[in-house]
Amino acid sequence: MVRGYFKSALALILGLNLGIFVSFPTVTMAAGEGREKNRTLEAVTENRMRDKLLKTTQPKIEFSRNWLDNQPLPAGGDEWKCLAEALYFEARGETVKGQFAVAEVIMNRVTSERFPASACGVIHQGTGKKYQCQFTYTCDGHKEVIREPRAFERVSKVARAVLDGRAPDLTEGATHYHTTAVNPKWARVYKKTAAIGDHIFYRHTWRTASN
Repeated sequence: MVRGYFKSALALILGLNLGIFVSFPTVTMAAGEGREKNRTLEAVTENRMRDKLLKTTQPKIEFSRNWLDNQPLPAGGDEWKCLAEALYFEARGETVKGQFAVAEVIMNRVTSERFPASACGVIHQGTGKKYQCQFTYTCDGHKEVIREPRAFERVSKVARAVLDGRAPDLTEGATHYHTTAVNPKWARVYKKTAAIGDHIFYRHTWRTASN
């Protein structure tokens, strides 16, 4: 009987010790996760506040070469380089507003589920496949060489402003465009949204399964 009591007491002591041993790490982990979550929320809030502050403190965009020439030299990663290159080969002869509009089409595609999720992906979609490239310069057989550095500097500033979210909506969500010199068949189906410079802009009227 004494032996049975001793076993019960020992089991109780071990159980209590085990409970204490397990409970403390659980509380510690929960507290740690809470602190990490708070830090994440604080970082997100800080980033949003910083972005809003940048937008309110940055000067308003003016669609003129004089305005572009007064902007600081831009810099960026692959997305900026791809967008600047596309603007150079697709729209360097356009008005500044027209260049912003072409950049807007590219970024509208980036946010669409029907296109790649990056500027580089959108620009080079279909490259290497006959008649399937989205932007002519990527499959015209000519090597992409920047021969007009001043023009490239300007469009690179346009690309930077667009990627930074500074540009206003000019095309009402356009996903396609063509020059006024051509009249493609798809232009009869898509919704025309704007005409800027030598380009006409359209928004694709995709049909869903429910239509």
